[in-house]
Amino acid sequence: MSFRRLHPEQPDSFEFTPENLEWAKERIALYPEGREASAVIPLLWRAQEQNGGWTTEPMIRYIADMLGMRPIRVLEIATFYTMFQLQPVGRKAHIQVCGTTPCMLRGAEDLVKVCKRRIAEKAHALSEDGDFSWEEVECLGACTNAPMIQIGEEVYEDLTPERFEEIIDEIAAGKEPESGPQNSRKSSEPLGGATTLTDASILERGSDAEALIAAAKANGGKSDDHGVKTAAGATVGKGEDGRKSAAPAVMTGGGASEEEAVTAALAELEKVEEKEPQLFTEPPSEADDLKMIAGIGPKIEQILHDLGIYTFAQIATWGPAEIKWVDQRLKFKGRIIREEWVAQADALATGGRDEYVKRFGKEPR
Repeated sequence: MSFRRLHPEQPDSFEFTPENLEWAKERIALYPEGREASAVIPLLWRAQEQNGGWTTEPMIRYIADMLGMRPIRVLEIATFYTMFQLQPVGRKAHIQVCGTTPCMLRGAEDLVKVCKRRIAEKAHALSEDGDFSWEEVECLGACTNAPMIQIGEEVYEDLTPERFEEIIDEIAAGKEPESGPQNSRKSSEPLGGATTLTDASILERGSDAEALIAAAKANGGKSDDHGVKTAAGATVGKGEDGRKSAAPAVMTGGGASEEEAVTAALAELEKVEEKEPQLFTEPPSEADDLKMIAGIGPKIEQILHDLGIYTFAQIATWGPAEIKWVDQRLKFKGRIIREEWVAQADALATGGRDEYVKRFGKEPR
């Protein structure tokens, strides 16, 4: 590993925002007395997010003081893990170019040339306008779709230099480029098309099927005119009071399995048209920390805010139609269901952290 040191120019101080401070205290409380230092990595990560994407010396001292650690110990962690950026990064994007063998064989060097020409000659240097920075990193985990880059939480695969330049232009213009493979490939299938698992119904088990499962889990068997029956006999849709609970969606004991229920429900789900959920036209006076829901980070929370979604209660009322509406507006379709946002939101809206722990057996994030 190359030698990593703090940036020579440092801010005077750092402190968490009130919201992040409350989050940090809750995170520290997860660990036994005397083991508070175990929270150092999540606290550093949250601090870096708050600070525009890079870690500072005052931040290290601040977190060391919170955790009762010597600052040198926190510095050791920040300099060891390359996830912590030790210098300012681009305001709009810090681009990580995979330079491991598969990506290098497939053209990563050409992507680096684009970075040097469009951003800065040297890695970790800011562009002239301060909007972009870049670095070469080790394997980003999509070797089949090489070459690739990562920007924040998004990955862009099967890149050509031309498409990479377009992505930079789109970000510079304030747009959000479509992530994932940048050609006709789906996921990591062969470039010529899938040769196995070619049954189209398998590929359809995305957001729609997951929306059905989540709504059933959240509804606990109630239904109305939007309800849809699953193979196991559970009903999905809005309850009489418009609320949701964390009741199981599909009963596996003595009935159909969850997979069988999904298969049987796919045809029914197609009949459900997406419907705009309850939205705020202006931010409410009291908004919930949606990041407490596992699967929602700062970027997705901002997308939800842009849509008019600010509270757990809003998410807890989503049925299949509403989930489909939101799902279409997220980049990663299906994550609402895979991560059980509706059930998590219902627990948090009903009884806060205690209810969440009661239902899920763990603390919210």
